[in-house]
Amino acid sequence: MLVVDVVEKGSWGFARARDRDQLVVPAGQFIVRHTGPSWRFAVKAHTSTTTKLVLPVAHLGPLIHRRPVLGSADSAEMRLLLAHARMIDDRLDDLSPAGARAARGALLELALGVLTQQVDGTEPQLAPALVQAAKDLVRGHLSDPELSPRMLARELNISVRTLHRAFAATDESVTAHIRHQRLEQTRLALTGPLARPGVAELARFWQFADTSHFVRAFKKQYGQTPAQYARSQEAPRT
Repeated sequence: MLVVDVVEKGSWGFARARDRDQLVVPAGQFIVRHTGPSWRFAVKAHTSTTTKLVLPVAHLGPLIHRRPVLGSADSAEMRLLLAHARMIDDRLDDLSPAGARAARGALLELALGVLTQQVDGTEPQLAPALVQAAKDLVRGHLSDPELSPRMLARELNISVRTLHRAFAATDESVTAHIRHQRLEQTRLALTGPLARPGVAELARFWQFADTSHFVRAFKKQYGQTPAQYARSQEAPRT
């Protein structure tokens, strides 16, 4: 089998039993290696966290020639692989045998992309992974004024057209997803226990063109203006 370790915090040290030099993988990096008794690793308890994937070696093993492959966990290829792995983990119990085979095929294709540092974004079976990886990026960049389909496509190393085509199979476009997620953040801000921000402040922070545009979008999604929604969340006076 091949093991993929993505180091999220701290660092992991790896070495072959017969090698003197230890290989240290810091946070933000990954290592792909053959598993087996010749490998050992050392890590300080409670100081490091990783994501681990175990993959069949048949189609992928020859690409690393018994040597470990290292790279950035922020690479487009690794983003797609991890997004797809999370989807499989969440939905495995609901997959039919055919669905499980398709998910496995896509997982191997994406692992191949990590090893070769390129992914065929036009491959239809990879569309769900593209969508999930894009949504993961959106979640981390909602307040970023640069967030756009173009920025997402650049981060995933695909064309804007490919990104739009992947979202075409979902119930919303890329732009609509960004807008809906930003609106949800404003709704949560209006229901929080802390002092509620003003409408203009919310519009500015979550990158709406102006206050009136924000109010119209909020009312269309939630059926009330932000001010009306905030009042509806107030605890009744006793």
